[in-house]
Amino acid sequence: MGAGAHPLYRHDDSAVHRAPAEVKVVCLLVFVLAVVATPREVFWPFAVYALIVVGIWHLARIPLRWVLPRMLIEAPFLVLAVLLPFAEGGERIDVAGVALSVSGLWAAWGIVIKGTLGVAAALTVAATTSTTELPTALGRLGVPAIATSVLVLMIRYVDLLTAEAGRMRMARISRGDSPRVLHQAGAIAKGIGALFLRSYERGERVYVAMLSRGFDGNAPDLAVIGAPPRAVASQWVIVMAPAAAAVIVSASAWVLR
Repeated sequence: MGAGAHPLYRHDDSAVHRAPAEVKVVCLLVFVLAVVATPREVFWPFAVYALIVVGIWHLARIPLRWVLPRMLIEAPFLVLAVLLPFAEGGERIDVAGVALSVSGLWAAWGIVIKGTLGVAAALTVAATTSTTELPTALGRLGVPAIATSVLVLMIRYVDLLTAEAGRMRMARISRGDSPRVLHQAGAIAKGIGALFLRSYERGERVYVAMLSRGFDGNAPDLAVIGAPPRAVASQWVIVMAPAAAAVIVSASAWVLR
């Protein structure tokens, strides 16, 4: 992995990649809040939100074949949404001969559409923002230094832990383990526990190494060593345009519902 990269980062030189990271983070937050605040009974705003996200993908040159597999991270929430129409009470409606809860259907729809749009927007920011930009961006937004440090270290070491989990799995298979056999669940659980302990011990060693190098819990402003300068007013106006459009759409949905 190249310097400054993380598993979700997509190397390119588009206008979205060059946008200041702190503005992209704020834009993401406002966009997601606008989506969540939209009444689920009104359908057209979600189509507009989807068009906004797809438009940004086009501007950032992010292909669908790259985005769609990574959106599977929301699969557990989709499973929950599928179960809601069967588990909720209240008024029911027949769908293909099956009695489903009306409130459960609305709740499932809200989880699916809002969750999908939120994941898509978050992936867009992740795909266009490198780890070298994050500490400075979060620091400029007033995020506590300790939280910034934890986030950056988590992103830095997620690839290392993934690779170690892969090596442990390969070692089990080479010793006759079959991951698809149910009775091997105990060995898999023990492997997960061992990985957790190794991760904890690695974190302790990294922390001690950081202290020995003068770490005091504060994340420095990396602008002094080559990070991009602070965003100017014109950049805030341009980059925040999608979020502003989402806020207008959300407000319109409440007025026109």
